[in-house]
Amino acid sequence: MNIVVIGSGMYVSGRGTDEYGIVMPAICEWKKAYPEGCVDIIGTHGQRMDQTKIRIQQLQMAMGLKFPIRFHPSSHVTDPYYYKKIMTRISVPKAAIIAVPDHLHFTVAYDAISNGFHTLVAKPLTPTIKEAISLCQLQKKKKVYCAVEFHKRYDEANIKLKDILRSGKLGVPLYFVVEYSQRKHIPYEAFSSWVSKTNVFQYLGVHYVDIIYYLTGSLPVRAMAIGQKKWLKGKGINNYDAIQGVLEWKGFQGLHFFSYILTHWVDPNLSSALSDQRIQVIGTSGKFSSDQKYRGVHVISDEKGVEDPNPYFTLGYGVDGFRRYSGYGIRSIHSFLTDAYLISKKRLNLEDVSKDAPTFQEALVSTAAIDAINRSLKSNGKWVTIKHEKKRFIHDVSFFNQRRGCELPS
Repeated sequence: MNIVVIGSGMYVSGRGTDEYGIVMPAICEWKKAYPEGCVDIIGTHGQRMDQTKIRIQQLQMAMGLKFPIRFHPSSHVTDPYYYKKIMTRISVPKAAIIAVPDHLHFTVAYDAISNGFHTLVAKPLTPTIKEAISLCQLQKKKKVYCAVEFHKRYDEANIKLKDILRSGKLGVPLYFVVEYSQRKHIPYEAFSSWVSKTNVFQYLGVHYVDIIYYLTGSLPVRAMAIGQKKWLKGKGINNYDAIQGVLEWKGFQGLHFFSYILTHWVDPNLSSALSDQRIQVIGTSGKFSSDQKYRGVHVISDEKGVEDPNPYFTLGYGVDGFRRYSGYGIRSIHSFLTDAYLISKKRLNLEDVSKDAPTFQEALVSTAAIDAINRSLKSNGKWVTIKHEKKRFIHDVSFFNQRRGCELPS
């Protein structure tokens, strides 16, 4: 299968970090089982692509792999639409992985689907529900497989929480509390060219909106949010340091609970991990807590100080031999690539893709929530109703829960 990666930054290649990102290590591992086909990596600035090329070549060498990778555009070219030229040249079977700034997701995904690509988009699907619905309509018309890279669905801690909720051990959920933050260099340096087009809830909080939907099968029915502008504003960036979002959820058999998702991206750059995150669920019969930063590995060195690496997300192994990568970040991308390949080979039908897959249709829920959160922020924290019309969503509320076996007592 021919794979096109649109975007070449931190998430794709680890540019600006000591690692190699998520997308390319995942593709390299996948190529061990499916070696045929070429990989095209497409950016906007040729000079930045030169940096990405060096990093990817280093990654291939470290992993002992050789497969064709083409890099676009060349050094002297700057063109935000260069990906359109490349797309028309790619033969089937083909898949696209889109890792561009949030506000470009709709346009780039629309072009990919229109050109017949099975398409994976980094979260969020789009900033607005109107754009997301349009993409779902196009996907249905073109009959390609489309998903969002919600890798937290593949984290064993979250899968275990799903089992516990379904068992009834916690009783009826009353509320979820999520705390999720990242270092200051993300908005100030890594996203400096487009930080005005996103915010920390849209970037981080959307993960846990999807997870709560995935865990319970319930739908958010209204949202409110407030935020603070202090540190970034002092640096000349008119964006929120922190956003606190509240969502009211309703589900099968009268299931009714709230979630409090607290996000910020002003952690010190010397913090022991890029992401600091935890989730807690309070039910009528019990409590579940999961610290998704401290995963039992703690490193202290003169070189980097204190580190708390997550060995379960995306981690490279093998200093002395060929490097390999594993983790739920890798599995998330592998799942998409394998499904896209099998669909292309007519060995799997679109309708038979795993019901747990984070398809575009599934992502309508989280997109509707962040759309409402953004509108609440603009109205100084007023509650915003979230409408879920059956014509917009693939299933109604009761079917979500029946499908996932989440028949919790009312």
